[in-house]
Amino acid sequence: MFWWKKNKNKKEQVQAEAEPEVLDTSTLKVVVKTDLGVIRTNNEDAGTFVKIADEKIIREKGYLLLVADGMGGHNAGEVASKIALETISEEYFKQGSDTNKEKALLHAFNTANKRIFDTASANEKYKGMGTTCTVVVVNGQALYYAHAGDSRAYLFKKNVLTQITEDHTYVQQLVNNGDITPAEADTHPQRNVLINAMGTKPALRVDTGKLNLAFNENDRLLLCSDGLYDYLSDAELAEALRENSLQQIADSLIAEAKRRGGKDNITVVLAEKTGAVIETESKLTRDITLPDLSQDADNLKMTRDADLPTDI
Repeated sequence: MFWWKKNKNKKEQVQAEAEPEVLDTSTLKVVVKTDLGVIRTNNEDAGTFVKIADEKIIREKGYLLLVADGMGGHNAGEVASKIALETISEEYFKQGSDTNKEKALLHAFNTANKRIFDTASANEKYKGMGTTCTVVVVNGQALYYAHAGDSRAYLFKKNVLTQITEDHTYVQQLVNNGDITPAEADTHPQRNVLINAMGTKPALRVDTGKLNLAFNENDRLLLCSDGLYDYLSDAELAEALRENSLQQIADSLIAEAKRRGGKDNITVVLAEKTGAVIETESKLTRDITLPDLSQDADNLKMTRDADLPTDI
């Protein structure tokens, strides 16, 4: 993904692939996996799953699935995606149970946008950093989403793949205006040029909504960065999602994207509604004002568009 026509220069460096995070919680099975790709020397993607320990809060607020795809020089993209995931998780769960979930997500996105923008404005090495961000809230059978940029969320239900989000790209704008067809958009040379991203300006466009399809047993969710869907069609994604194991799906999707070129970082977050209650020993946090993402994301912090690697 590009922010307008920004060039990318990389130095070669070997970086270990992050291990996938697999979590079973209540009736939701989740797999998070991210990969550097074949070409990139730094990875600015991030993906995570957030479950609050308090069962009352889970009933009221649900679970969060998040993907962010950062951009910026040096380690700035990694910083932006990390701020996005941590701030959105914190701010969403800080909102009262009487707050509309779409409004809570909008508030969380705007707060994250301000933090990233202010950080970039105050520090020269972070100047121009930003990130995409796609979030899905699973609250029983209901699915809510918030989105900025070109990372995507899909629902796979009864063997039908539905794209939940719409890309904030120049090419998608051309499609909406009727200037090109969706098929032409898939191969357009500017298909990854963003027109909206978190942290790049004071005001942010945020798409929010509640999906009009229920999330039922055996339904699956896929959140991913453009490093995946740039290489696989919707039909191929749907075929992969028919596999039995979420881990198998994550592994095969990333492997195939890399086999076809893997020029970008690749992040996959998968969730499946299961029929039985699954006991879990994993508690992500007991502090609802600051969810601890470490169990999901410690090995998933990655940078994109950076010249030098960094750990944060």
